[in-house]
Amino acid sequence: MARVLIVEDDPDLGMGLRASLEIEGHTAEVAADGLAGLERIREERPDLVILDLMLPGMDGYRVLRTLRADGIRVPVLILTARGEEADKVLGFRGGADDYVTKPFGLLELLARVDALLRRAGAHDGSAAMRFGAVEIDRAARTVTRLGEPVTLAPREFDLLVALYDRGGAVASRQELLREVWGHRGVVLTRTVDIHVAELRRKLEDDPAAPRHILTVWKRGYRLSR
Repeated sequence: MARVLIVEDDPDLGMGLRASLEIEGHTAEVAADGLAGLERIREERPDLVILDLMLPGMDGYRVLRTLRADGIRVPVLILTARGEEADKVLGFRGGADDYVTKPFGLLELLARVDALLRRAGAHDGSAAMRFGAVEIDRAARTVTRLGEPVTLAPREFDLLVALYDRGGAVASRQELLREVWGHRGVVLTRTVDIHVAELRRKLEDDPAAPRHILTVWKRGYRLSR
């Protein structure tokens, strides 16, 4: 069981999320504005924060920056209607651990909550994730291979994290489109293949015979650590 704080000014959404999390076995509370949310995080130190960006009193970006400046490393999942790439980059650079745009699928949100909680426990608060010679820092949105920085486009980074978070399970192209691209109508499944090819080129010893970013025939992709 985890303690989750929802910082959300929409009372219906806040209470709905609280009920859903409690059904999953978690303890959940709601703060209706940024200042109240910040104070409760400081006092109660929840295991996870679900944070809206457009909040009265103090917006979510300021809440997040203040937390990180104070050295509070609680996992933060941003849940917002602001879905532009620039908003996501700003959120991750501010220290967010995940970013979900409204409208969202409840089952996917709960799966992301579980993934963040597992990762927080597995890494003991560290933001670093590793496979092979590759290290990913989610908060800083940086990747290194053999200790050297690797430049990834924003979508490439998001795709890599989406594969990593599945812990070796297969992700279909449709799942990746929905999670990384928001399943926009202009995005084709071929887009996933192109981005996977780029990740292999940048991160695999032999992109033609990958050891980590693997194709599962007729199903999708998975990441082997």
